[in-house]
Amino acid sequence: MSSLRRSTRALIALFALGWTLVLAAADRDYGLAPVRIADDTWVLVGRSEDFSFANGGNIVNTAFIVTSAGVVVIDSGPSRSYGEQLKRAIARITDKPVSLVLNTHHHPDHFLGNQAFAIETLAALPATIKGIHSEGGSFNENMYRLAGDWMAGTEPVAPARPLAPGPLTMGNHRLDLIALDGHTEADLVIFDRSTGVLFAGDLVFNGRTPTTPHANLQAWQAALDQLAEAPFATLVPGHGPVATDTAPIRQTRAWLAWLDRHLRQAAEDGLDMTEVLALPIPAEFRDLAVVDAEYRRSVGQLYPAYEQRALSAERRKP
Repeated sequence: MSSLRRSTRALIALFALGWTLVLAAADRDYGLAPVRIADDTWVLVGRSEDFSFANGGNIVNTAFIVTSAGVVVIDSGPSRSYGEQLKRAIARITDKPVSLVLNTHHHPDHFLGNQAFAIETLAALPATIKGIHSEGGSFNENMYRLAGDWMAGTEPVAPARPLAPGPLTMGNHRLDLIALDGHTEADLVIFDRSTGVLFAGDLVFNGRTPTTPHANLQAWQAALDQLAEAPFATLVPGHGPVATDTAPIRQTRAWLAWLDRHLRQAAEDGLDMTEVLALPIPAEFRDLAVVDAEYRRSVGQLYPAYEQRALSAERRKP
């Protein structure tokens, strides 16, 4: 067989595989069901799970506000298919166009649905845009491994519009764009003063263990202190059920405070990572979703820095 014929057959096989994946994705239904939580405001609550082939990455809360100037979408979900299904869910509620899509931060479940929306509608904090450009490709590849066919056709798309913190009027809704950090280098919080809804992104988890791949625990605690003072009526966390009080903020704060103390003490005691992983998790956190998996990930992500600080402190002793 000639090399040309082999190349042609290989290309045909790849083309067929691509279409098979696209068709498979088309059959994957996220079952998105918007829930009205305030005037003009809907939330789609994801599962309190890890990414999997079963859930297709639908572990995130997304939301939208229908304003007289168009629809504001808050996070676009974990895949192109999710973004397209989100658009259809919005169209069942309103015939107004999507005018603005806000990515709260650069983790994949919050921005990989961007493809479904017009590029001119996509917006995020500058550091989030930078993070999508630098890490979006690897995030996307990892999501293919974790969610399989659900990801067919998904490619990372970074917003073209950088946001500045401050007030933003969208028709009849007055939004405050609040730039914080701690969960990532840039965490966007949206407070709708017209309805009292606070969209906290992944600075707040409710009933689910926080994720920490880019975390600065001290900065995160400071951000939570600020959120606790906000005059909200309804709180939308990045993961977990919507709330009407500060309980999710307190829960997130308690986990982060324990994790910080726990890792610092382990490092000062000279424990290696295997020993830290074997330590028990307090009973107060055992009911948090995916607590064992997130604890293991947090130890792997954060503990080396605690070890380094403990070693540096030891060397400075006279």
